[in-house]
Amino acid sequence: MLIEKIQSGQEDLAIIVRSQFHKDGVDFITPDDSIIQMGYMSYEKGKEIQAHVHKPFRRETYGTQEVIFVKKGKVQVDFFSADLKPVTSRILEENDWLVLLSGGHGFKILEDAQMMEVKNGPYAGDQDKSRF
Repeated sequence: MLIEKIQSGQEDLAIIVRSQFHKDGVDFITPDDSIIQMGYMSYEKGKEIQAHVHKPFRRETYGTQEVIFVKKGKVQVDFFSADLKPVTSRILEENDWLVLLSGGHGFKILEDAQMMEVKNGPYAGDQDKSRF
């Protein structure tokens, strides 16, 4: 499966996008109401995207969502429901993407890994996490 939703009941915990995923044009992976928006774009040579600026627009969010890119290595992700019960685990490999929407998560580094993380801000320090 090149795109996989991880769920606990009706709650979407995460979306995994495997490195082999491809689709022509533009496809937004995340739901429109997600705090983090992740889209996939594939264009042929010569395509131009009109220059633009994003207008100032006040957005209010509650919570934190993250996008993880595994640049190198192999990582196990453990997913937990909102009530911190284990749900499932998946292995991410080089060039896989992970969108964390809700619930809890933990990582086990199975091979030397390089990962990049993007999440909504501003950074809230210790107010942002509860470890379990």
